[in-house]
Amino acid sequence: MKYQEKSREIRKEINQSYQQLKEQYPLLKNQDFIGFSIFLVSVIIIIATSVGWYKAIVPTWLMIIVNAFFMGILHEIEHDLIHWLYFKKKKTMHHFMLFGVWILRPLTINPWIRRKLHYHHHKFSGTLHDVEEGGVANGEKWSIKRLLMTADVVLGGMLRIQRLFSDMDGEVKNGNLKKETSTELKRFALLSLLPLTILAHVILYLFFADQLLKWLNIQFMTDLSLPSYIENIVKSLHVVIYTILLPNLLRQFCLHFITSNMHYFGDVEEGNVIEQTQVLNVWWTFPMQLFCFFFGWTHSIHHFVVNETFYVRHIGRKQALEVLRKYGVRFNDLGTFKRANRFREYSK
Repeated sequence: MKYQEKSREIRKEINQSYQQLKEQYPLLKNQDFIGFSIFLVSVIIIIATSVGWYKAIVPTWLMIIVNAFFMGILHEIEHDLIHWLYFKKKKTMHHFMLFGVWILRPLTINPWIRRKLHYHHHKFSGTLHDVEEGGVANGEKWSIKRLLMTADVVLGGMLRIQRLFSDMDGEVKNGNLKKETSTELKRFALLSLLPLTILAHVILYLFFADQLLKWLNIQFMTDLSLPSYIENIVKSLHVVIYTILLPNLLRQFCLHFITSNMHYFGDVEEGNVIEQTQVLNVWWTFPMQLFCFFFGWTHSIHHFVVNETFYVRHIGRKQALEVLRKYGVRFNDLGTFKRANRFREYSK
């Protein structure tokens, strides 16, 4: 059976299972209500936990874990919003939610621009001009460099942009990508970091620099410090740093680790959805899955059935995963870590 036929059967069987699920639980059909309720509850819990931390009721470590978990849920809400699954006919509410999930996850790229990159990702997933996956270090050999890029989209962009743009130029030359599309993707990749993403990362850089200098002072009896005005800025932003930026750094590392290793990259046959992803749910990934709402368990399903909400995907995942396994989608292909995320063997 050709991959087109397999993909068609996978979509058909998973859609049938979702339809049965919604007939059994009609509440699941109320997408706008459920999506907004999850969004609202997540925001309330993040605010409540942050206030508890500020009043010294909730310890720092617990606040970071709780906030990171619910920010992971907000990422799923953003992903659904990018696919217009909530309030498609009520644009004000739709954009309000999109703004809300971005403000609470400011280390991520602009979601309105990400929509452009994400649609391109679905159309050309795993190719050398898949900017969304390439931007989170997918396709790089594992090293200290990749580890740093996994957590930090700004640093990752700086370290990888030359290769990404070079790959796109090569794709244009080989006739795999239109010149105007390449130019548009490059522009979106740069604009997506402005202004909030870069600003949020700069604040974190200053915070970690301040913490490092204080540690050095204690260890080596030195008197190193940032300029006083920068120290004052960092100190005034401590609430934002601890309640929003640090939980997001944890969440973002976990998400990017999972997504960059469950998506194949660099040698995927264009249009072959079966080669685009694997199911990555091996036991040792559980701590990271926790902060990206078990992305590795269910995201492969999304590549076949795009227009379905994340909560339906999770509720119906058992049957959907059986369908994926039946038609040859890979599960826990850990060799991808050695192959720089190639679907096939990689010798470079």
